[in-house]
Amino acid sequence: MLRQRIRLGGSKVAGVGKIFTALLALALIFYGIVTVLLVVGVSPPALDRISGYRTAYDFLAGLGPQDFGTTTRLIVGGAGLVALIVFGYLAWTQVPRPHRTRTDLVLGAGERGTDALSPRALERAAEVAALESAYVSSVAGRLDDDDLAVNVQIHQAGTAADALEDVQRRVRDALERHEIPAMPVNVTLTGLVPQRGRELS
Repeated sequence: MLRQRIRLGGSKVAGVGKIFTALLALALIFYGIVTVLLVVGVSPPALDRISGYRTAYDFLAGLGPQDFGTTTRLIVGGAGLVALIVFGYLAWTQVPRPHRTRTDLVLGAGERGTDALSPRALERAAEVAALESAYVSSVAGRLDDDDLAVNVQIHQAGTAADALEDVQRRVRDALERHEIPAMPVNVTLTGLVPQRGRELS
């Protein structure tokens, strides 16, 4: 029986985001260690020479409104906008996007190779068989882990029970006719689409 596994998809630029994430993590770890060393009494000048924390603090603390002219504000604002877009996109690429892998259904193996059927071919065979029913207006098949799901829309609500039974029988017969291993066939009614005939005036 075909088994579907979960695969995490990702962007090709996700590696760049991982690099920036690793650099940020290293910076946090480094300055966390510096903070601990300050707490235990290590010489602040010595730590400042290594990390530059005090130099950076003094520089930022010494800035005033007169240091930010119109040109400087435009540059800082533009750089901030670009950083927001770039790093926001890189963060978005880190979001995992799981999806089911779809592998072929192996029907048999011999000395000359393996007979396999793609999931979509199996689903299409089920859809064709279901559309042969007079009750059905549209159908969609989906091969899951252990069964074949067939979602149908019918013409009349009063024929739902007969329609589901007829579709299930036709799909099973189609699988047997194509020599596909037997599997559970679950038929679900998903909608009602009444037939529209041409009105003659």
